[in-house]
Amino acid sequence: MATRSRRAPNSSPERPSPGAGRVPAGDWNTVALGPLTGRWLLAGKDGRLTAYARAESGLLRWTERAPGGPGWSGPDLFPADGLTDLTVGQGPDGYAHFAGRRRTRTGDAETVTYHHAVQYQTGRPMGPWHSLGTLYQRPEMHHRGGPPTLAVDAQGTPHVFVRNAGRGVHVKRQDRKGGWQDWEDLRGSKFFEGTGADSTPEGRIWLAAPGERGLSRWAQSGPGGPLERGENIPYLAQDGSVRTLETAPGRVTHFWHAADGSGVFACRDGAGVLALGGGPAAGAVAAVRALVDGYDCTVLAYRAVNGRTALAGYPTEHEAAGLWWTEIGEECLGSPALAVDARGMVVIACIGARGELLVNRQKDSSGLSLGRWQRF
Repeated sequence: MATRSRRAPNSSPERPSPGAGRVPAGDWNTVALGPLTGRWLLAGKDGRLTAYARAESGLLRWTERAPGGPGWSGPDLFPADGLTDLTVGQGPDGYAHFAGRRRTRTGDAETVTYHHAVQYQTGRPMGPWHSLGTLYQRPEMHHRGGPPTLAVDAQGTPHVFVRNAGRGVHVKRQDRKGGWQDWEDLRGSKFFEGTGADSTPEGRIWLAAPGERGLSRWAQSGPGGPLERGENIPYLAQDGSVRTLETAPGRVTHFWHAADGSGVFACRDGAGVLALGGGPAAGAVAAVRALVDGYDCTVLAYRAVNGRTALAGYPTEHEAAGLWWTEIGEECLGSPALAVDARGMVVIACIGARGELLVNRQKDSSGLSLGRWQRF
């Protein structure tokens, strides 16, 4: 695992090769086009939060100046030459892993390749982008890979998932020496492109793939174990909307937007499918657990059709207590993000319509009352 333990290179005053280091703000276009897919607001080992978004010329990053805020530095721009569909994931070691897709056209032929990079420490530069190659060996199949999603297990092993040509799912894993294994077909069919990959605090990976036949699931039976196919949830989920959260030791709850626009739904083993209210939306559901009034609560957020953030909270695994959705803030681009900061407060982040990072924080632990939005 020597490859993973190597620090990312220092920043340089010269224009770096793609992904090799930080570019000073103002040198390139630093207007955010929207957040990365995945959990794009992450807590580092030092307690500071980091937010990630995509720009025309690469990846943007904002970092808390101190654990618990309120100040942020950034945006810092990291080149990602020709990469689209950028996604982020984090394992128990705190490293942030990124994956992206690049389309290259030569004459009438198009090739799709996948790429991976790592940020090892909060506020430090990213490492370089490394190619994961194409999904298929046959040239006539090179263009038929979907956008990536990513999760990291207990051993710090990134898993990159993509929808394949048969509308199933392939996965590619890093090995213990830092190399990458061959693509593995997880089977399945008639999936949409927007799969959802998450890992639990102990590092057990879950994958959920919405499709025409409902929601298909895979999970590691234990940290570092193989991915095993679970029972399908016979419910139509909106493409790209699924989020998975551990809501009890060893037990997860899946959240998604209904494909018919009827609101947010959830499912976990032993509880069945649960209607959580809300309205039509786009993008992924954001979910986090936090102490509110001394109670273990689940806080949810999503981007409503008018672009504003809808927020609700309830005692974890007690959906019967009811949810009251409230729209807050201004119009945003893409899905909002939720995290808990170093002081234990809920933090909400979104990318504003002008391409800025917008952040709001829970005032104190007595209720889910929020302060003023900050713009960075």
